[in-house]
Amino acid sequence: MSRFTDEMYATARTSVRGLVTGEPDAPLRRTWGEIHRIARRMAGGLAAAGIGYSDAVGVLAGMPVDIAPACQGIWMRGASITMLHQPTPRTDLEMWAHDTETVLRMIEARAVVLGAPFELAAPILLERGIDVVLIDDLRTGEDTDPLPTSESDIALQQLTSGSTGSPKAVRITHSSFFVNAYAMFDRVKFQLDDDVMVSWLPLFHDMGMVGFLSVPMQFGAEVVCVTPLDFLRRPILWAELISKYRGTVTAAPNFAYSLLARKLRNAEDGALDLSSVRYMWNGAEPVDADTMEALAEAGKRFGLNPMALTPVYGMAETTLAVSLPDPGRGQILDIVDADLLEALGKAVPVRDPEHHHGNVRRLPTLGYLVDNLEGRVVDANREALPVRSVGVIELRGPAVTSGYTTVEGFRSTQDADGWLDTGDIGYFTEDNLVVVCGRIKDVIIMGGRNIYPTDIERAALRVKGVRPGNAVAVRLDAGQKRESFAVVVESNDHQNSEEVRRIEHDIVHAVFSEVGVRPRSVTVLGPGALPKTSSGKLRRSATADHLS
Repeated sequence: MSRFTDEMYATARTSVRGLVTGEPDAPLRRTWGEIHRIARRMAGGLAAAGIGYSDAVGVLAGMPVDIAPACQGIWMRGASITMLHQPTPRTDLEMWAHDTETVLRMIEARAVVLGAPFELAAPILLERGIDVVLIDDLRTGEDTDPLPTSESDIALQQLTSGSTGSPKAVRITHSSFFVNAYAMFDRVKFQLDDDVMVSWLPLFHDMGMVGFLSVPMQFGAEVVCVTPLDFLRRPILWAELISKYRGTVTAAPNFAYSLLARKLRNAEDGALDLSSVRYMWNGAEPVDADTMEALAEAGKRFGLNPMALTPVYGMAETTLAVSLPDPGRGQILDIVDADLLEALGKAVPVRDPEHHHGNVRRLPTLGYLVDNLEGRVVDANREALPVRSVGVIELRGPAVTSGYTTVEGFRSTQDADGWLDTGDIGYFTEDNLVVVCGRIKDVIIMGGRNIYPTDIERAALRVKGVRPGNAVAVRLDAGQKRESFAVVVESNDHQNSEEVRRIEHDIVHAVFSEVGVRPRSVTVLGPGALPKTSSGKLRRSATADHLS
């Protein structure tokens, strides 16, 4: 057996902890032993459907109660999982079926395992010649022993969209799962007897699937899991679950913390107890220091420890974790001279921001690289740069993927020496803290200065009426002499022309005071109009297409 599956099955035999699902309407708790027993029957159902060693299997299901045993059952068959992108009420089903078929052909899927609430997709898949196995049918399979697996077997093919929008899947092996799990577990000093994980993250995204499903299933951690829909319907549910279950570890992208801060400000005194939280990881999209400070302020009444609020860095290409701070450090900002950062690519610290004559930038540090991961920053010629020089971050180690499955076949992600180009621009401090400034493809060059879209978006998001997390800055005329940029935001007031004019005016002022240049245009759209990836991240390139 691989170490990952070995430990997962050993956990099932001994652990008294488990998975809580079904909140808030019908909470159900199952131990990892009970989940394993269901998985053994599902493995039998998968065997009967002809799914075996090294097969690729697509999974389309929304409920954590189904996904946990189904995934374990697939791993018991020695097969790999690809969590498929889920259709929403707004999805064009024809288009979704076409894109899903492309993905399934790309990974050479043996079948799709289908569960609630997506059973209606069965006929669409079947008419395209795709085998479908229903999770409800798998539960009646014969109790079946796991097949042996090796360290180099593929456990997960994590979908990610390339800059062209064509699908690709990060190949993650059993060995990478194991190494990454311990890198996270050891850094956060996880205590199995005391820690409780709470998550609403989508299980088709790496932070949800790896961080809050496979890792706790491997170690036997207690985890409370609801769906993104549950959270978006009532964001305060997240805080209520932490309060009810004495949650200690949770994670989300920045926009969710912005929503949570607003809900906490409106909550009644004594309604919640957030004093149990050790770690609130902020990752998956750029971290805004102001958001974290607003959350710390709003959570104070409910016992939220500000030192629990921690920016982190991760990506599917490293299985999940890249860098994490030590426990109890909170948000550590690197305050640098903004002009030198933009003009020279040097992150020069500002010791006394109050009396600094130039512009300053407050950049959240993202902790230290996890164990078994090396990092460096390189210039355009891939020469290593010194501390506090801004360049492309490269990573190397056993949890780093060997490459992508693409429509054209396998594509390696590593150079001859094993280095992965992350596409992220950033630097290391003298204390080895990681700072990410942005994506190399998104940087806007104006008057010889590198302007990062995240700074523009942060300024726009401070404007009253802009929906949290829904502002995007896009390059215009990229590659020509004079680049410029546009700002596109969502607002609930998009049909009120007076409010729209006020928002546009305020954004121009906010952006100019932040980065010293004005956007060429500001556009205010309605909720849901901005193009996003399956995991909810804004897509700058698609927004630019939208504008052209």
